[in-house]
Amino acid sequence: MKIENIKVIVTSPGRNYVVVKIETDEGIYGIGDATLNGRELTVAETIEEYIAPILIGRNSDNIEDIWQYLYKGAYWRGGPVLMTALAGIDMALWDLKGKRCSRPVYSLLGGRSREKVLCYTHVSGDKFQEVKENALEKIAEGYKVLRVQVSIPGLNGTYGTVEDDARVLPFVETWDSKPYLKVIPELFKFLRAEIGDEVHLIHDSHERLQVPEAIRLAKELEEYNLFFLEDLLKPENIAGFEQIRNQTSIPLAMGELFNSKWEALPLIKNQLIDYIRCDLSHIGGITEAMKLAALAETFHLKTAWHGPADISPIAHLANLHVDYAVSNFGIQELAEFPEEVSAVFKGGPKFEDGYLTIPDRPGLGCDIDEEAAKKFPYKKAYLPVAESLDGSVHEW
Repeated sequence: MKIENIKVIVTSPGRNYVVVKIETDEGIYGIGDATLNGRELTVAETIEEYIAPILIGRNSDNIEDIWQYLYKGAYWRGGPVLMTALAGIDMALWDLKGKRCSRPVYSLLGGRSREKVLCYTHVSGDKFQEVKENALEKIAEGYKVLRVQVSIPGLNGTYGTVEDDARVLPFVETWDSKPYLKVIPELFKFLRAEIGDEVHLIHDSHERLQVPEAIRLAKELEEYNLFFLEDLLKPENIAGFEQIRNQTSIPLAMGELFNSKWEALPLIKNQLIDYIRCDLSHIGGITEAMKLAALAETFHLKTAWHGPADISPIAHLANLHVDYAVSNFGIQELAEFPEEVSAVFKGGPKFEDGYLTIPDRPGLGCDIDEEAAKKFPYKKAYLPVAESLDGSVHEW
């Protein structure tokens, strides 16, 4: 089954998404997600101008060979743009293979290891009481695990509490670790007293802390029995996890900004974290995720793939196919999509009583309505940036 055409569809139903559509000489097509939030058009042009022309005529069945061809053959390998482009191609090829075999993708990855996938969603608020009320709503919907964030008094915006709507220029948040380190333990003390111990809780520091700060936060949160504490340090400082690991028993998760298994390797082989949570759309797709999961299994880590609203339902389904297949699955993040998304993307995960399932359809189980996609043209948008109180740039 030869690749005959590769189309890139950029659409913005509530937010921007980049979709890769690979068409074959047998009339079967596959779709993949190549969305890099805030840099969407860079990835789209990379696929259109550099990747698509060299794949025409190749056998779409040879996914591993195509993956290596695009990764090694580019010479200038890796990085978020190239790995997101590669992920879009990879997902589309797996979708194609599943459709050709009349099997869901997880069946081609080894079949089901489970019948349903435990998931968590996000809960936030400006005040503790608002976080509690929003948490109770999600608990009533059936969620058993929640990621909780709260605004920090005195700061202009706080990660996880501000909607990153499209803006001509990036929204600027302010950041200071002192009030943050005071407020977050108080939030968890409040929530445990108000909603009890049965619901698992997660918190995301979003790579903003220094090692001593991270140790302090982890120690203070131990008594509240977190499912895990996420992204304490920036990815350039993964060596700092050894100091954190030696001083706390709290489960740790990391990997959202990694682009390959090699970036994750030091944390995995030294067992410095408990959950690896890379984004399939930014590490090269399903092919690389299966290898990363196998590597993590060797060192007794579990998976917790990134699942934000800034990757499309295609990518969320790719997450779930891998979740179904691997033995060391841990949990799956699930963000809520803008309402307009359902007008463009057909098919997605089904949520029930804290778990996700996917339709038993060939391929990934998702399709795109190209005519509907045209009704939502691309809108330039940026992720926020963070500044310290003195005006210097800080990790966001």
